[in-house]
Amino acid sequence: MLDFAIFAVTFLLALVGAVLYLYPASRQASGIPGITPTEEKDGNLPDIVNSGSLHEFLVNLHEQYGPVVSFWFGRRLVVSLGTVDVLKHHINPNKTSDPFETMLKSLLRYQSGAGNVSENHMRKKLYENGVTDSLQSNFPLLLKLSEELADKWLSYPETQHVPLSQHMLGFAMKSVTQMVLGSTFEDEQEVIHFQKNHGTVWSEIGKGFLDGSLDKSATRKKQYEDDPRRQYDIFSGWLHNNCKAYCRQVLCETVRSAKLTPVSARLQDTEGKIDQFIIPRETLVIYALGVVLQDPNVWPSPYEFDPDRFVDDSVMKTFSSLGFSGTQACPELRLAYVVATVLLGVLVKRLHLLPLEGQVTETKYELVTSSREEAWITVSKRC
Repeated sequence: MLDFAIFAVTFLLALVGAVLYLYPASRQASGIPGITPTEEKDGNLPDIVNSGSLHEFLVNLHEQYGPVVSFWFGRRLVVSLGTVDVLKHHINPNKTSDPFETMLKSLLRYQSGAGNVSENHMRKKLYENGVTDSLQSNFPLLLKLSEELADKWLSYPETQHVPLSQHMLGFAMKSVTQMVLGSTFEDEQEVIHFQKNHGTVWSEIGKGFLDGSLDKSATRKKQYEDDPRRQYDIFSGWLHNNCKAYCRQVLCETVRSAKLTPVSARLQDTEGKIDQFIIPRETLVIYALGVVLQDPNVWPSPYEFDPDRFVDDSVMKTFSSLGFSGTQACPELRLAYVVATVLLGVLVKRLHLLPLEGQVTETKYELVTSSREEAWITVSKRC
């Protein structure tokens, strides 16, 4: 649960993990529009590399072929879905499993039953209870860490450039490791060491499983105070009555506009169907969320940052259906939203935060979206 929680808190929503060669796959494309393999062995992997990322490859593919498209990961047929409507049609009637979870179980040598509905429901319920208990018992710690970060930033000269991404990742690591693993991670060096190992693992998963290189390399594959409950309840009530709604709108719009999770994936357990297209059993089905989250038919002015769009209940319902909120969201994402809300509440109350003028950053799309360069800000005390 720790890895998933860290992934969520750092807005690394644990959603994709392209599984290569775990199951035999059919070469039949079932008439689904798309492209044929560029190479017999690697399929369309060279095309993905040339596009810059899987997300950018999918943007071009859906623009050319429509909402349901096909391509090849090595010798494996992949179907990508690129609109809200086809995603909804696939989620409900089709029996699928999570390839990211399958891949992690393979790496960790995890054995379980058939992964039936009751097992999955029980596991999710345990996660939800664990997240709730962790938030209630560790709320004072979360406030303390947030205040410590604000104090640290206030100790800097107002002209100092602060590396925002680095500090946010550090805060995520420190908060989650202390909430879950306790006092061991009060030591900064332990957090730094953990962060380096965590970064290595997620980089390997993000890159290696998408381009097939991890599966081909045995060496790389091997690396991998007062009553707190009462304080939590008081804060939850205050948050609900004062700023929860708008803060949630800002967080949702951040996730959407940044295409924070550009792809998700499911494994087709049995033969399925989308519109008139047949999806063969054991086909990897990509949910092209980065494409869906920028669809002007669903999100008017999609490249404009507009938190007020989430005032509309139908918009929030659509967003929830994609797994970013509501009952479809993983429990760890709820943890991420609460942690982010508490941190923002402390920082915005005490500080003015300004980006450096003229700063331009390029976007990097992997398991999650991030900036290729550091994002720099300046900090001053709010009067």
